[in-house]
Amino acid sequence: MTPVRFIAEVSSNHAQDLGRCLEFVDAAADCGCHAVKFQLFKISEMFAPEILNKSAKHRAREAWELPEAFLPHIAERCTKRGVQFSCTPFSLGAVDALEPFVDFYKIASYELLWTDLLSAVADTGKPVILSTGMATLDEIAHAADVLREAGASDITLLHCVSAYPTPVNEANLSAIKTIADKTGCPVGWSDHTVSPGVIHRAIHRWHAPVIEFHLDLDAAGAEYEAGHCWLPQEIGMVIADVKDAFQADGAGEKGPTKSELEDREWRADPNDGLRPLKHVRSSWKVAS
Repeated sequence: MTPVRFIAEVSSNHAQDLGRCLEFVDAAADCGCHAVKFQLFKISEMFAPEILNKSAKHRAREAWELPEAFLPHIAERCTKRGVQFSCTPFSLGAVDALEPFVDFYKIASYELLWTDLLSAVADTGKPVILSTGMATLDEIAHAADVLREAGASDITLLHCVSAYPTPVNEANLSAIKTIADKTGCPVGWSDHTVSPGVIHRAIHRWHAPVIEFHLDLDAAGAEYEAGHCWLPQEIGMVIADVKDAFQADGAGEKGPTKSELEDREWRADPNDGLRPLKHVRSSWKVAS
């Protein structure tokens, strides 16, 4: 595990297949993630009738709905694999349905303005993560205040660009600090760039404590073609690199390391500039 929390967002790549859902949990755990996140919605409760009546594309997203009956099985597998289970509610009823199972709630960028949902999630007392795509700084600050006033004490915000995929030159990672300064909340990065460099920059330059990313198992998920999903081997390499990077920091004291000790004797002698030190040369024997 790394000091940074990695959250694998399954989104709608599960294909309403419980076995595939559990594979996502396993893949997230194997990659070194701290949590796996699903979404709980019903299209009929997510979009206004005016949209559904006219848009076959939106009606077809019923095939993306996560069956509520899957929740206890996903939660059980998460416990078994040592990763947290999170889910995004898209209705007030979904908040109640998730409460017995999730370790924390995630609120999507599109629901940031919905104060009743923010309050309902905060009222559970569970940790809350909120994405901030498309929002102004004032809107984000207001949402954080709503969560606090409704009783949330563990709030993390995620800087996010709600474009799928997000162009790297629009990632605007410096907004992580801007949001943190304004709200006093820890601020991470919700990635839609599928760029290792962006994730590394978010962590090592802007100190993002949480990284969320969209995961697919096999390039066959419903959202993979859009171009914002990582495959397990891709994100696994990034997480491993991040872990290595933090191990490289050390204690900050300068002196020879254990792996350097043997070579200290082979430095140039200050008297003649030749290697190794003279006391080493005196005992040097050439093998016959």
